[in-house]
Amino acid sequence: MPVPTARVAARASALNDTLSAASHARAATESRRARHARPEAKPRRRLGRPVLASALTLGLVGSGIAYAKANNLIGADPAAFVVGSGVVAQTDELARASTVDLTYRAAASVSRNERRTAIAASGARDAKELEAKQKVEAARKAKEARAAAERAEREKARKTAIANAKSNPKAAARVLMVDQGWTSDAQYNCLVNLWTGESDWRWWAENPSSGAYGIPQSLPARKMATMGADYRTNPLTQIKWGLWYIKMSYGNPCNAWSTWQARSPHWY
Repeated sequence: MPVPTARVAARASALNDTLSAASHARAATESRRARHARPEAKPRRRLGRPVLASALTLGLVGSGIAYAKANNLIGADPAAFVVGSGVVAQTDELARASTVDLTYRAAASVSRNERRTAIAASGARDAKELEAKQKVEAARKAKEARAAAERAEREKARKTAIANAKSNPKAAARVLMVDQGWTSDAQYNCLVNLWTGESDWRWWAENPSSGAYGIPQSLPARKMATMGADYRTNPLTQIKWGLWYIKMSYGNPCNAWSTWQARSPHWY
């Protein structure tokens, strides 16, 4: 708030009168001294108008500031009394620049956090998808391994049964039935019943009246030569021919067994 002009002017006028009186008194004193001084002494310099003007100016400014302080018109800092509009504008500009900078930094920080969150979420999805694929692949490999193990076991059993055909022709017939597409227990049981009634599974059995020979009782025996020249001594050759004959004539062992039971005397 500006200092009242009338009050400042009054105080300045009173101060000016005081200074003028002091100046006149000093001048009179110096005049008296000059009259009584020695001739060679140099006269002292008189207080000129520039000094008076400077003192007056300082007095006016000091009085104004002192008056303003006394009446709570300005703060304790005299410099605040002379802050101009340019300084205020510059301060506002610096404040706006600082705000923009802080806003930019905050936005950049949020953007970085969003990118990190997105990357983390994407990585988690990729990890889950990879884990799911790995589980599917592991299950597929485990299934293939089990299937391979089962095939290997069947092949081992097949070789063992074939190698022991003379001592256990039923086991050999069971594994050879698979080649004809018969895998059920029912078809196997029908075959066991049929050839038990025909030859009791003896590869050397021969019917004395008809000449039927071997496990399947081929009539005549030489029909089995289509499966191998050793048909009279090899139960595998006899079984292979007997399975082929059942398939061609009756379709499966259970049909052949039903026909055998329906005939008297029994034959198929």
